[in-house]
Amino acid sequence: MLNEFINFQEISRQTWQRLHQESKPLLTSQELDSLKSLNDKISIQDVTDIYLPLINLIRIYKKSIEDLAFSKSIFLQKNDYKRPFIIGVSGSVAVGKSTTSRLIQLLLQRIFKDATVELVTTDGFLYPNQVLKDNGILHRKGFPESYDMPLLLNFLDTVKNGSAAKIPIYSHEIYNIVPDQFQTIPQADFIIVEGINVFQTPQNERLYVNDYFDFSIYIDAEVENIEHWYLERFEKLLNLAQYDSSNHYHQFTQMPRTEALAIGKNTWKTINLINLETYIEPTRNRADVILHKAHDHKIDYILLKK
Repeated sequence: MLNEFINFQEISRQTWQRLHQESKPLLTSQELDSLKSLNDKISIQDVTDIYLPLINLIRIYKKSIEDLAFSKSIFLQKNDYKRPFIIGVSGSVAVGKSTTSRLIQLLLQRIFKDATVELVTTDGFLYPNQVLKDNGILHRKGFPESYDMPLLLNFLDTVKNGSAAKIPIYSHEIYNIVPDQFQTIPQADFIIVEGINVFQTPQNERLYVNDYFDFSIYIDAEVENIEHWYLERFEKLLNLAQYDSSNHYHQFTQMPRTEALAIGKNTWKTINLINLETYIEPTRNRADVILHKAHDHKIDYILLKK
């Protein structure tokens, strides 16, 4: 670990939980359940032990960014306009990025009561399936070349400059971009950008997506645990799609379950695992904080960039 995370300080869960004195979790168990992604596990205790100290750290970063912006405006002798504080959240598929992002959104809304907190997933920046087919890369969906990175970078540049923006909407049910529908992102105090590719950069480009981030988080876990969570989620998606012919996963319910699960396992091995090991995991050192999950989904230690 020392060679791999040489620029990080490892903090145990026990030490981390003492970095926040407030014991109130700021949300109910019912609210937490509504935030959880399919097959993810998180408790109110996790909110108190892990996420409230994390929000404290975000507050520190936000104050530092604001102080720097104020000092630069004095140096440049001009007023600086309001910019959103942008948080990037990355990690493998099935590792719990969406749960973490929605929880951070809610906690920020509760703590910064007058703040606007927007959440964006980079799924909306995937090319439509037809474009992927035309370019012969539908089987590479989720890999760097399957994303419209110029569109993502343009979006980040627009919102970082304090303007509203519209982005495409992706549906996991139809496994595609929803035609002629867009998500409007207004001017905001916080914008959370979640996705497997948020620390990546297109080949031959000099600009990184996380150049726009004021704070960044990577959700980490052992590969064998992520595979187990992915396959568990795959089977639950089959159960949900059994009577919905419009759902992408419905096609797999029309075959023997063992055959469908074999497809899921092959998808993990030939797509998601390769993507994780080749493109996602190598970017985790770009994060400010790495939250490591144990086999039971609980965060057992934290890595904080020095």
